[in-house]
Amino acid sequence: MAGGWSRDGAVQDQIDASVDDAVKKARSNLPIGPSLECCEECDDPIPEARRKALPGVRLCVRCQSSHDEESASLQAFNRRGSKDSQLR
Repeated sequence: MAGGWSRDGAVQDQIDASVDDAVKKARSNLPIGPSLECCEECDDPIPEARRKALPGVRLCVRCQSSHDEESASLQAFNRRGSKDSQLR
């Protein structure tokens, strides 16, 4: 049920597009190739259990955590025109 000038299903299309974008972003962040035995950043050894659980892993847990925190802080808000992004 769309209102105003939007067509029926426009809201669902926007939700679907947001989900598709998030999935593409998550897939692009997956490691590719063989796992490293030592972290790229700090040179600490990466435990074998982590290398088996995440094929292609390149960072130790500590460096990956700080990398994830930095990435999360760069994502300000959804720019697709949702009410949330318009109110910020």
